[in-house]
Amino acid sequence: MAGGLLLSAAAAALLTAALPAHSPSSGFDNPPPDKIVIDVATVNGSGCPEDTAAVAVSADNTAFTVTYSEYLAQAGGGSDPTAYRKNCQLSLLVHVPQGFTYAVASADYRGFASLQPGATGTQKASYYFQGSSDTAYRSHQFTGPYDDNWQATDTTDWAQLVWAPCGVQRNFNINTELRVSAGTTSPNDVSFMTMDSTDGDISTVYHLAWKECPETP
Repeated sequence: MAGGLLLSAAAAALLTAALPAHSPSSGFDNPPPDKIVIDVATVNGSGCPEDTAAVAVSADNTAFTVTYSEYLAQAGGGSDPTAYRKNCQLSLLVHVPQGFTYAVASADYRGFASLQPGATGTQKASYYFQGSSDTAYRSHQFTGPYDDNWQATDTTDWAQLVWAPCGVQRNFNINTELRVSAGTTSPNDVSFMTMDSTDGDISTVYHLAWKECPETP
C-alpha cells in the first residue's frame, strides 16, 4: 500500500484536518485546480492487512475516500479473543499546491452491524499531524439488538477546523477503530461490526475544506 498516489486537491484537504468538520458555507470551499500528490507512508493495523486498504479522490476534488476489504470486529461464540477490537492507522504525506492549506470538513463512516441483545459496537477515529500534541477524537456507539447498516459522521464548525501548517511538510495520521463487546449476550451468540458498503468494501469518505495561505513578506 505504500507509495505515491496522485490525488486531487480534495484528498489533501481531508488529510490536513486533524478534526473532521462541517463543510463551510462561506469562503474557501473551492479546492485549488492543481493536483496533489499523497504518499502513503504506512498502513498498519489488524483492520487493514496488506493490500486490503485503498485511497482515492473524487473527480471534483471535494472528497477523499479510504476503502477497506477486511475490517471486521466480533465477539462471542467461538470468536478469537483478540477479534473484539480491530484498528487501522494511515500515515499520509500530502504534497499541497503552493499557496494553499487544507482541513477535514467532515468524515462519513459506514458499515454493517449485527449486535445481539446486550452487546455493543463502537466506532472510533482520531486525527493528528506528525509532531503535534493536538489529537482530535470522535466516537460513536451502537447497542443491540441491532442488525442493519450503520452510519456515523464526524463534524466540526468552520471556526474550529485544524489547518495544516503553511509551508511545512508534515505527515497526517488517521487512526480508526472498531470494537465489539458481547456484554450480557449469551456466550454462544456472536456479535460483529464491520465498516463496509453494499459492495462488501469498507468505505470512509472525508470531505475537505481549503483556504489560501497568507502571503509571506
